Amino acid sequence: MSSNVSQESTAAPTILVGVDFGSPNFDSGLEELGLLAQTAGMHPLARVTCKRKAPDAALFIGSGKADEIKLLAEMHGATEILFDQSLSPAQQRNLEKHMGVAVNDRTLLILEIFAQRARSHEGKLQVELARLQYVSTRLVRRWSHLERQTGGAGVRGGPGEKQIELDRRMIGEAIKRTKERLHKVKRQRSTQRRQRDRRGAFGISLVGYTNAGKSTLFNALVKARAYTADQLFATLDTTTRQLYLAGAEGPNGAVGRSVSLSDTVGFIRDLPHGLIDAFRATLEEAAEADLLMHIVDAANPAFVEQIAEVQNVLAEIGAADVPQVLVFNKIDALEKDRWPLQMVDTFEIDGLNIPRIFVSARTGEGLPALRQQLGHMAAAGRQQGAEPNEDPAQGKVIV
Repeated sequence: MSSNVSQESTAAPTILVGVDFGSPNFDSGLEELGLLAQTAGMHPLARVTCKRKAPDAALFIGSGKADEIKLLAEMHGATEILFDQSLSPAQQRNLEKHMGVAVNDRTLLILEIFAQRARSHEGKLQVELARLQYVSTRLVRRWSHLERQTGGAGVRGGPGEKQIELDRRMIGEAIKRTKERLHKVKRQRSTQRRQRDRRGAFGISLVGYTNAGKSTLFNALVKARAYTADQLFATLDTTTRQLYLAGAEGPNGAVGRSVSLSDTVGFIRDLPHGLIDAFRATLEEAAEADLLMHIVDAANPAFVEQIAEVQNVLAEIGAADVPQVLVFNKIDALEKDRWPLQMVDTFEIDGLNIPRIFVSARTGEGLPALRQQLGHMAAAGRQQGAEPNEDPAQGKVIV
């Protein structure tokens, strides 16, 4: 067991646990989990990592390692154990009984952060749906009074519903109501998109790993006031503004037109599927866009893995074939000797050479070149660094 203990006291001391099952992307330092925990208002006071060939069916980490973590929690007064992987309902229940403190996993942590960050009516509905779907699988965790209840008046003897069955039915009804409300929001968003299509607006969506600086870049480009902070998932709600590309030269001359620019929720490794499903209405902004501005934190040593994670989510929401331009942000955080030789080049993703531009949203470095690149791509329609092919069946340009 390896641990890194901080002496700083907090109201919610937490122990972080990561299990290496041989994944090449295993975060041995639990850095990202620590950032997530801090974003949710926790204070990680110890980090524990171990290796296993496969999860233990009952305790995920095995009884011996569970005893070690229990002792560490008692020594440092931890009130919660946080796992970097998803736990099954039974594993979560068994670990809590074994350790005597609250045990949660990465999925619940991300849900908690999303619940704190959601501001719009749509965002709150999306988070509520994901939370209800998560809780519905874990009712067994919290209930110790599962004896069968007596039937109500007018019932001839016979047992009534178990408490857990009542809860499951109530949650099921709440999920149904929330889905219906989200469906209405989805229809409204589709109507808004159709209106933009009728106006011939070229749609650009900002996507990227969380904390890559999307909202900061969005504000720099359109002079908006979207909330920004150096934290994970600083903003969840989609914000759309018009960006005027004045004098950008394209194949048919100067663009001189406005495009629609949308800032969307950030992605992260192992983003819970429930959240992807719940936020599908919002994420469809990316799938329906004419161009994706894929923002990358150039100063993050794991940027290659983060690009791959974003590509995975894009594929899941049906946006894998939308043309992209890569924007390597935060070059101001790099030492000068690590700056690129060329501020505009290409980067290969899945065999395609994608246009890449290095910028600093904070200082403005590279933004004129970015505007020019956006102008070229807006003028060329759906062209993306390769000769487009016409799809006669759909009448669309595909890359």
